[in-house]
Amino acid sequence: MTDQDELQPPASMSRRGLLGAVAIAPLAAGVVAGTASAQTAGGGAGKAAIVTGSSRGIGAAVAKRLAREGYTVTVNFVVNGDLANAVVRDIESAGGKAIAVQADVSDPDEVRRLFDENDQAFGGVDVVVANAGIIRQTPMSDMTDENFNRLIDVNMKGGFYTMREAARRVRNNGRIITLSSTVAHARLPATGPYGATKAAQEIYANVLAKELAGRMISVNAIAPGPVNTTLFTDLNNAQAIAGFVQRTPHGRLGEPDDIANVIAALCSSDGMWVNGQTILANGGLI
Repeated sequence: MTDQDELQPPASMSRRGLLGAVAIAPLAAGVVAGTASAQTAGGGAGKAAIVTGSSRGIGAAVAKRLAREGYTVTVNFVVNGDLANAVVRDIESAGGKAIAVQADVSDPDEVRRLFDENDQAFGGVDVVVANAGIIRQTPMSDMTDENFNRLIDVNMKGGFYTMREAARRVRNNGRIITLSSTVAHARLPATGPYGATKAAQEIYANVLAKELAGRMISVNAIAPGPVNTTLFTDLNNAQAIAGFVQRTPHGRLGEPDDIANVIAALCSSDGMWVNGQTILANGGLI
């Protein structure tokens, strides 16, 4: 589940209260942190990446992970400039290079400007991760036109605008990755319109992989399950979160680094042969 600096109203319990209730965060964070610290810069040297919606959550983890692989990174945000700049500082303090660029992916002109600013700073782009997205979960009978239209604008149109520009600009042998969601496969109540916008990402990836034949650009969709971000925890109470944990064979929520590591693997030279696919990165939830 991804974000573009936009959340539903918080649930009655705080994020801290929710995580405390299920008592899983310390263990999960420890496991992921240990994994991440062992990584070193690798196949991204001399290459550039754009990650949309990367001021926090999964997007921020992806930006930092790719930077550790040697990519220069354009960190995209809509509202949270302070958070985006903090991601840039984290990358730079670890020896990487990054810039923060404000752009709303629901506006095609802003998407073009996002790519322009990346190209001006880093000379081109090799990896694009279309992570920006919002969640609106409500029964279809209760969903307002405003919320439905915003889902379409940010998720479905924004994903398209980002991938269209990526198709035009990503250099040969590059990678294009878009974020779907396990929700598109679970099809739970109150997730219809949101799930539909995420299912669109899977179609985009599969079709674009075929359209880019001959350029050795691999295009895939990642479908995370429940991930320990405010976007997820603010939408679910403690009982719901505990239920997801119990139904996941690994016995915990996903962490942003779990998704970032899958994306980094796809961006490596070893990931080239995975193309036109949807990878359900959810710990076995489905």
